[in-house]
Amino acid sequence: MAGKKNSSLDRVLGRLDTLDSVNLANLVQRLARERGLFEEIFNTLQEGVLVISADGAIEYANAAAHRLIGLGADELIGQTLWRLVPGLRPSLDTALDEEAAATALTVVAREFELTYPEPRTVRLYMVPFRGENRGSGQRFAVILTDVTKEKHSAAQRIEDERTSSVLLLAAGVAHELGNPLNSLTIHLQLIERKLKKLKASKEAEAVQESLRVCQGEVQRLDGIIGNFLEAIRPRPPDLAEVNLAGVLAEVLRFQQREFADRRIVVEAETPDSLPSVMADRNQLKQVFFNLTKNAMEAMQPGGKLKIKSRADDDSVFLLIGDSGAGIRQEDLGRLFQPYHTTKPGGHGLGLMIVQRIMREHGGQVGIESKEGVGTIVTLQFPRKDRRVRMLGG
Repeated sequence: MAGKKNSSLDRVLGRLDTLDSVNLANLVQRLARERGLFEEIFNTLQEGVLVISADGAIEYANAAAHRLIGLGADELIGQTLWRLVPGLRPSLDTALDEEAAATALTVVAREFELTYPEPRTVRLYMVPFRGENRGSGQRFAVILTDVTKEKHSAAQRIEDERTSSVLLLAAGVAHELGNPLNSLTIHLQLIERKLKKLKASKEAEAVQESLRVCQGEVQRLDGIIGNFLEAIRPRPPDLAEVNLAGVLAEVLRFQQREFADRRIVVEAETPDSLPSVMADRNQLKQVFFNLTKNAMEAMQPGGKLKIKSRADDDSVFLLIGDSGAGIRQEDLGRLFQPYHTTKPGGHGLGLMIVQRIMREHGGQVGIESKEGVGTIVTLQFPRKDRRVRMLGG
């Protein structure tokens, strides 16, 4: 029915030159009624709706967007979104690139803090589009949702559930896996001592090599358990000057064998000249481990993991992209919720932990994804000399 209405309207608009004053007045009234209807629909939404150009100029804003940003209709239209929300533009550079938007990732999710007219946390979704029969460039539909109450209640719920279930599970896992690993370590040490007493031979060398492999695997399992336990024990970051490239290189070396087993190619462009940040080294390792592990599990054998970095006057960015299956749009908004997972057997805590750590470091995490293309996770860290106020978890 809507299609018929639009097509009939298109036919009328196509012969504007032939309309008399009465029909022209009727057409104007009809267009005004339809515009009023759409305005009423958009203004009843609780979510803020913006239409912006590629340079961030606001072309449309509904009533909820005015409330969230704290500016009236006459003040908001024509403003540049990047000036109203400082720090947002750099984290969206990939999505705003017109060529990238046309060929790659289309849906963008971010969370940021507004301090005016009152402190609040806002979730942003941004999708590129082009209007029909328009010569203008790329536009973006931006959806803003106030998640301040949700974040507050979720934080309390997470803390309660973590205390009652996850910590209990973690203690059980540590006990059940820690004991046999200790036993294996002891017996491997005994075997190593006996091998040293044997005469040198090819058979002894082969057994020695197998022993080294077993010891390495035991250490790797012990590291996995340690990472898990570290993740579920939230503690304030022990901030120190850190080189992000060095920490990332350590994590990639730790996962090198698993990447090789899955035939995944890793391309990392993270120069040592990247500006330093103030961070907790161990917590950063957890962030990188969780994200690269997710990327690894999202890809088929032969996939590619690409890591890039850049910096501006205020922030340092790490972009971690995979060639995996991508994330469905309906799942994108729930990725940071506790116990939400799209992986069989997943616990749904990985990205929640990443977000918590990044916030406690005064940083942000954003995700862009398209099904069948892949996912890019953007980590934004404040530079050492440009610390920003940390968001509450």
